[in-house]
Amino acid sequence: MTAAPSDSSPGAPFSVLLCDDNVMLLETLSEVIRAQPDMQVVATACDGEEALRLAGRHRPDLVVLDVRFPGGGPSVARDMARCSPASRIVAFSAYDDKGSVERMTSAGVSEYVLKGASNRELLAALRRLAECP
Repeated sequence: MTAAPSDSSPGAPFSVLLCDDNVMLLETLSEVIRAQPDMQVVATACDGEEALRLAGRHRPDLVVLDVRFPGGGPSVARDMARCSPASRIVAFSAYDDKGSVERMTSAGVSEYVLKGASNRELLAALRRLAECP
């Protein structure tokens, strides 16, 4: 788990919570996001319980959530909306089947990005969400 204080003042970087059970992927995503001047990783989580605890503590602007996350991606997304209602969620998945997309969308996820997407595509999705009113 990685944690840093969140600062949501104007001009501050967007705070990001990364949620995936693949530790190597979390490290890679952390490096990619930390290299962005407008984003800051505030925490990483490897399961649903940890993700919800960290979301409640940090109230991140953005959450990257694995669809097949331990604890259930859709379930974690719904619970996250209750514990950190201002957080916007990007589903991050190796699966692009209609059922997975629909379950995550109905759980409140705003963007759905495949794990095979480029870093540029993931960052663009995060920035789109961060800039939404």
